[in-house]
Amino acid sequence: MRILVTGGAGFIGSALVRHLVQNTDHEVLNLDKLTYAGTLTSVSSVASSPRYRFKQADICDERAVCAAIEQFQPDVITHLAAESHVDRSIDGPGAFIQTNVVGTYTMLAAALEYWRKLPKDRAQRFRFHHISTDEVFGSLGETGYFTETTPYDPRSPYSASKAGSDHLVSAWGHTFGLPVLITNCSNNYGPYHFPEKLIPLMIVKALAGERLPVYGNGQNIRDWLYVEDHVRALQCVFEKGVPGQTYNVGGNSERRNIDVVQGVCETLDRLQPREDGRSYFDQISYVADRPGHDQRYAIDASKLGSDLGWEPIESFESGIEKTVGWYLANREWWQSLVERGDAKTRRGLSA
Repeated sequence: MRILVTGGAGFIGSALVRHLVQNTDHEVLNLDKLTYAGTLTSVSSVASSPRYRFKQADICDERAVCAAIEQFQPDVITHLAAESHVDRSIDGPGAFIQTNVVGTYTMLAAALEYWRKLPKDRAQRFRFHHISTDEVFGSLGETGYFTETTPYDPRSPYSASKAGSDHLVSAWGHTFGLPVLITNCSNNYGPYHFPEKLIPLMIVKALAGERLPVYGNGQNIRDWLYVEDHVRALQCVFEKGVPGQTYNVGGNSERRNIDVVQGVCETLDRLQPREDGRSYFDQISYVADRPGHDQRYAIDASKLGSDLGWEPIESFESGIEKTVGWYLANREWWQSLVERGDAKTRRGLSA
């Protein structure tokens, strides 16, 4: 098939591009604006493949989007392009509304126009797959899990913008008949993660000898999903999923934030010991919490397993080992990102 990936130079998008080019026979068009968090070095390993092509475009640019779709003639659109950093959404919500809500509307409008012109057999096979987050469901207590029927209760500008985009996609399915799919995933981690998110930030700061800032008391809980497990799930959904359905994707790896940071430190202590013989644990510090910080997320991904046969391969321990090892072996990738800007700058305190 021909797969158009929006945001294919970002973290999850580039992992999907690499996976599809390396492990399937699908053709891939990577459509990306190349914002601060998007870099083509993330897909350099597949850039020479005859089944890969790239187009720089903004998903809010209707003319550019329509032209790319018409030229590439995709069988599937996987929509990952989004502003995704909660702290940045607190400081500047407008960019999140523009990209995540207006951009998704633009993609839906272009996809609908394209789909309506397809021959019947191709129209029946076409899928618009929207990739979203578990943050749209709000915050859990000490027990329970997010399921596909959990009511939406977004708490940050980021999660509100993603909730809005989810509702738009669902509406285009119900109102216009567009064959849509939605997936809501837990926190991803792995190679090529921009070093402003928790795990890569802790790795980069630890290696620089800096303090490791843990928000609040470190007790907030997330379910962690290795990115390569996630992209296998995405392939399962757009190849075998039922149009109109939503599927949750989780890693079965709930951890407190402090446990995550300590896990990074323990792995670094083994793989790259400090020259002074001390532990990276000594660099951990506690800082003011993020405004409106959700307490707990946990995903029930049983529907994806029972209906489509997917399950995560990596445990949190094996995934962290691979992730830390990758950052140690690929310093040139992340050092250039840190040096060019403000990846390590604390945000989200303006509230």
